[in-house]
Amino acid sequence: MAKESRIRVSNPPPKPLMIWDGDCYFCKRWVERWREITAGKVDYAPYQEAAARFPEIPVEQFKRAVAFMEPDGEAFSAAEAVYRSLRYRSSRQWLAWSYDHVPGFAAISETAYKFIAHNRSLGSTVTRLLWGNDVRPPTYFWARRWFLRMLGLIYLIAFVSLWVQVDGLVGSNGMSPVSQFLPAVRQQVGSDAYFLLPTLCWFDSSNTFLHFLCGGGVVLSLLLIFGVAPAVPLALLFIFYLSLTIGGQVFFNFQWDVLLLEAGFLSIFLAPWRLWPRDLLWRPGPSALARLRRDKAIPTTATTPVTASPVSRAGLFLLKFLLFKLMLMSGVVKLTSGDDSWGWVNHSFHWSALTALDYHYWSQPLPTIFSWWADKTPEWFKHFSVAFCLVVEIIAPFFIWAPRRPRLVAAGLMIFLQMVIALTGNYCFFNLLTIALCFLLIDDSVVGTDRRAVRPRVAGAPGGRALPDRLCQYAAIAVIVVTFPINAWLIFSAFKPQSRPPGRLANFYEQLEAFRIVNGYGLFRVMTKDRSEIVIEGSADGINWAPYEFKWKPGDVKRAPGWCAPHQPRLDWQMWFAALETPEQNPWLIGLIVRLLEGSRDVTGLLAHNPFPDKPPSYIRAMFYRYRFTNSKERPQTGAWWKRQELREYLPTISRDQLRQ
Repeated sequence: MAKESRIRVSNPPPKPLMIWDGDCYFCKRWVERWREITAGKVDYAPYQEAAARFPEIPVEQFKRAVAFMEPDGEAFSAAEAVYRSLRYRSSRQWLAWSYDHVPGFAAISETAYKFIAHNRSLGSTVTRLLWGNDVRPPTYFWARRWFLRMLGLIYLIAFVSLWVQVDGLVGSNGMSPVSQFLPAVRQQVGSDAYFLLPTLCWFDSSNTFLHFLCGGGVVLSLLLIFGVAPAVPLALLFIFYLSLTIGGQVFFNFQWDVLLLEAGFLSIFLAPWRLWPRDLLWRPGPSALARLRRDKAIPTTATTPVTASPVSRAGLFLLKFLLFKLMLMSGVVKLTSGDDSWGWVNHSFHWSALTALDYHYWSQPLPTIFSWWADKTPEWFKHFSVAFCLVVEIIAPFFIWAPRRPRLVAAGLMIFLQMVIALTGNYCFFNLLTIALCFLLIDDSVVGTDRRAVRPRVAGAPGGRALPDRLCQYAAIAVIVVTFPINAWLIFSAFKPQSRPPGRLANFYEQLEAFRIVNGYGLFRVMTKDRSEIVIEGSADGINWAPYEFKWKPGDVKRAPGWCAPHQPRLDWQMWFAALETPEQNPWLIGLIVRLLEGSRDVTGLLAHNPFPDKPPSYIRAMFYRYRFTNSKERPQTGAWWKRQELREYLPTISRDQLRQ
């Protein structure tokens, strides 16, 4: 019934009523979706039962299209009927408004509806392909529960990993003491330093306080894992890790550190604001489940009955958008960087130029033993792997917003890519955190959770939200509004690397940047095509030199590449970056040399082998080598995983006497 042919019924229903074809399986699926969206505010009935109540409407009309009756007697049909019914859900009111006010919207909607109505078998097939058998709005109680537990595990890994290194890195006897760094910044920039470097270390930068932050992070991580008042540990974990990130200086300049901070901050708006959220804590045993069913406290089909805080749609959107931004930017920057090893040459794609993995396996910071084997795969497979990586990073993220089945395919591809990356490279908790974000794409119907068994906890009127949940939802919406312009520009900058943000946006981004809550991403924008290693050597007499062996970075050519992830040996990582630059660009490296000459146990504890355990050396120098993987013939002949060539002296000899001057 178009607007000009609307009719009124003489026997209007007391409640809004949608009438549909009960013999149409396609209709039945979508009516179940609309029934859940309208949440009891609209009644639904098949025309086989309800048509007799409305003789003004021919039965043939009911067969052709759905009809919607308002309590005032006005009747609507087809697409307009759907939009009018969905208007009873505030988040869907824009559809009816657009139908009435946006030119062309009504015509397009009715044409599309007519096409689907005449091709219901096709519509049913497409529905099954995209959604499966359940087209109801997805719920994410399972995803929220396991994402928060995984996030707690990742925080735990991050804090424990740092705890065993913090003294040697930024402790009072470390390479770059935070107790010296913060006062120096305060002296240079004045009181602005407190805002530029938001860290609790301003109150105390002693080793004891650093250990307190690490230990406190461990305790808070465990609380989050076990689901105890999850929002509170998340807020404190963010503050503690941000404090250590700022105090950690160059040793925390990694994308996974800011990714953990951004994900941790946004997760505050997804977590239940309850002291004991039962959907995170409790599952009844078989006897308890049977008793609840017998007492009719739960539906007989329910399997996991819990009263749960609603999953914040805005909070979920924030984290899904973070995954979208992370993956899309990581792929796009590879093509816009100007590095032709990613296949983009002279504004066109070339299969033969997909050579990034010809270098990556042996040139990356900390290869694993599987990197050596991956490097021996055929060239065509390496080219295919580069293309696969680009497709997953650039195309798959758009399916985050797709219906269930393509969304799950995208999640599977992204998880598989992260697993392969983790297998062939030590990227600490980065891959695990990305996989955790992918969990948020898995809705409850996929894992078999009965949505009737997880009852949203409400306050006040039926369908309402408790006050903490409403406040959390509003706060998440505010974060979306505040950060969207910056996120939009960050994504745009991946496509246009030379672009600069507008003045006001740049100032706003500069203010937020210190807190690491909105960040840009893009690993391996430019592929490293050479591998140089710094080998630090000590000597007691200036003639005989002995190398310091690091725990994970290449040194001894016969030592196989190790697997340290999800732990991150931050000194080993920094040595890789130092080899790409000069000593003057890495003042922390001088701090390392000084501490080795002093015999600092905090620093030597970060190494695999200290050739001077009893007395520190009198001299230290750093040599520069080019490293490559051995090939399949050299490996069995020499027993070496690496081959190296001495290039030059990286750092001239420094003596202990020079330190005293």
